[in-house]
Parts: sequence; structure tokens; C-alpha cells
Amino acid sequence: MTGRRVVITGLGVVTPAGIGIGEFWQAMLNRRQAVSEISLFDAHGFPCCIGGELKDFSAGKFVPKSYRKSVKVMARDIEIAVAAADLAFRDAGITTRGIDGDRTDIDSKRLGCNIGAGLICADLNELGSAVTTAVTDGKFDLKKWGAGGMENLTPLWLLKYLPNMLACHVTIIHGCEGPSNNITCGDASGHLGIGESARWIACGEADVVIAGGAESKLNPMGLLRQCLLGRVVTGRNDCPAEACRPFDAGRAGHSGTVIGEGGGLVILEALDRAKARGARIYAEVIGAGSSCDPAGINVTGPNVGGMEIAICKAMDEAGVTAADVDLIVAHGTGVPGEDVREAEAWCYALGRRIEKIPAVAITGAIGSLFAGAGGVETAVAAKALREQIAPPTVNFNVADQALGMLFGLRSGEETFNCAVTAAFTTGGQSAACVLKRYEQ
Repeated sequence: MTGRRVVITGLGVVTPAGIGIGEFWQAMLNRRQAVSEISLFDAHGFPCCIGGELKDFSAGKFVPKSYRKSVKVMARDIEIAVAAADLAFRDAGITTRGIDGDRTDIDSKRLGCNIGAGLICADLNELGSAVTTAVTDGKFDLKKWGAGGMENLTPLWLLKYLPNMLACHVTIIHGCEGPSNNITCGDASGHLGIGESARWIACGEADVVIAGGAESKLNPMGLLRQCLLGRVVTGRNDCPAEACRPFDAGRAGHSGTVIGEGGGLVILEALDRAKARGARIYAEVIGAGSSCDPAGINVTGPNVGGMEIAICKAMDEAGVTAADVDLIVAHGTGVPGEDVREAEAWCYALGRRIEKIPAVAITGAIGSLFAGAGGVETAVAAKALREQIAPPTVNFNVADQALGMLFGLRSGEETFNCAVTAAFTTGGQSAACVLKRYEQ
């Protein structure tokens, strides 16, 4: 990556296993499993009724008092992003308008935002109650809906469900007046946003950018779609903590993913600024890449969006080879066909060295976070480089030799200087980022 050096100085994660990087990191080291029976709605009619839920979660305590009324017009996805942003800025030690408006220490015009989001599901109870007022003789009456039925929805109703509202609320709260973007490329969104944001800083368009993604598919429509696609695990509703088993050979007969909710945002900062204020630096961003496989339009079959190309592009931009890579933070949905294709992509990019590089997947602990995954996975990579330890992969017991990747327990003797993290989404898109242990 040419231009100014870009580092990660703050990590904000909101996950079922922990809120805040400290709590989440300790949970991962302790192999905490956070998947349980879904309580947000009655899911017993679905073949999969378990998920990674955020328990007793609200964005209320993560926004200024003057902004708390706005939480009422935030979908759960938005609340997750707002909470992750607050955590990230505080972890970075940067005082924005949203932290303390009287003593901000950053030029808002040099502060950017790039947050990935998914398809936000409308509150079905809220929508259904309004729709019933436009029903005549058992049929929906469009004229009646236009004449007054829609008035039963709050005037701000639509603003709860637009994907760009994650970035909108974060920029309003924290006063981000620099470059801003919203990426809706599913699971690849977080990596794409982080890569794009790093380039903004490298070329001088911003000094600090908050980037990553957030999403919650733990709702009837989100679960239904994943069930219809055949991606969720069935037959393990009685043992939810053991349900999602990324890359594990012992999953036979009960394969698939589990829906989680959450997200991760990281603070990207120009190195010169970070050094000048004495910031703690987790890692340096040195490369990013992306790809798209048109064949992914056929969503009935496993496709990782040409992830091997995205990884190779990111490594090429970073100026590293397979011999330089010390850690892989994989996507690991737990869907068997996808795990195989992902492993093939890593093997293509890293060759025989794949058998010696420690790999981590977080899905077994918290489920698939979709657009929220990339930010959390990048946070794991950055934290691992800083702490020189990588968490184990929860629910991984027996290596699937056909995959060729090195999951399992750590020896504690590895040195992590370079980490690669990548993700793909249903539909054929992928992205990757390369991080390096910070050196003067």
C-alpha cells in the first residue's frame, strides 16, 4: 500500500460472546460458546431455532444523553454499529463529539466513516399492525393503504431500515465530516470497507476513519432465507453450543452455519498522527484486495467469490509472499461446501505453506455475523498481532485432512508478524486484508 502508513489504533466489537474487545478476546481465549436457543422471536417452527444472540443489548448507553431518543428509530443493525463505534473510539483514545463535545481532539473534516451493512428486516409486528388497517374482505387494499393505512406507521419508519443509516448515525453522533461510504456486499463488506478506508488515509483524503460492518439476521425473515438456502445447521437444536463447527471433520450429518448478530468497527489512523499522540497501535494495514465470481449468482451452490484472487491481490499490494504469512483469520461459515471451497482458496494463495500457518475461525463461538463478520475478524487479526497469541477455533476438534489447514491448539511458541484475513458472501463477492505487526 503506497502513500502514508496506516495503522489500527482502536477496536470496537459487539458479539454474543462479549461486548468490547477485552471481554470478547477473553471469551475467545477461554473457548466460550455463545450460541443458544433464539429468544428474540418464536423460532420453533424453523428447522434451526438456535443462534448467537446479543442478550439484553441496547445502544442507549453507547450514545450521548442528547441522542438517546434517536435509539427508538434504530433497527438492531444500526444499534450494533453505534455501540461498536463508541467502543472503538474509546479504545483508540480519540475524543469525538459523541464522546465529549467540549474537548474533541480531532478535526471532524479529517474524520471518515465506512460501514458495511446487510438487508435490514422491518419489524414484522410493527409492519403487520399497520397493514391490517388496509385489509378489506380478507385482501390487502392498495387504495385504502394509500388513503390512510400507511399513516399507521411512524413518519420516520423507513429510516430505521435503510442500510446507509448505520453510517449516518455514526457520522452524526461522532461528527465525521470526511469521506463516508456504506458498502452492502454481505460478508465481504467489512473487509472491503477497511481496505477502502486505508487507501483514503494513505492518499491523504482523511487522517482517521472508522470502518467495518454490523448486521443482525436474527429475525424471522433472515432465518427463513438462510433455511431456504440450506445453509443453516439442523438436527442440533438440543445442543446449540456444539452446533456450528467450521472446518471440523466431526460435523458429518449435522453441517451448516448458525445465524449470529453483531459487528466490529476498527479505527484506522495515519501513522504519523498516531505516533504524535502516543497512541497504542495494534497493527499496520499493508494490503487489501477484492474479487467477484459471476458464477456466484447461482446461490444454490457453494461459491467463495474468487477469494483466492482477493487474497493474492492483498498480498501483492502488501509486498508479502506465503513465506511471510504467520496467521490466517478465516471466514469459516461452517457450511460444508463453503468450508471446502474456502480452504481451496487459501491453499491456492499460500501453497504448501498452508499446512504450517496457524488458522482461526470465530464462527463456532458466535455464529455467522454476515456483514458484521469482517470487522470482527480484522479485530481478531490485529489483536493477535499485538498480543502475540491467537485464540483457538471453538468447536474444532478433529482436522479434516482434505482441507489442509492448520486449526486446533496453539503451541504458544509462534511469532506473529503478518496476518491475512478474508471473507466471502453468498452471491460471489470476496475481500481480503493483510495486517503487519507494527514496527517503528
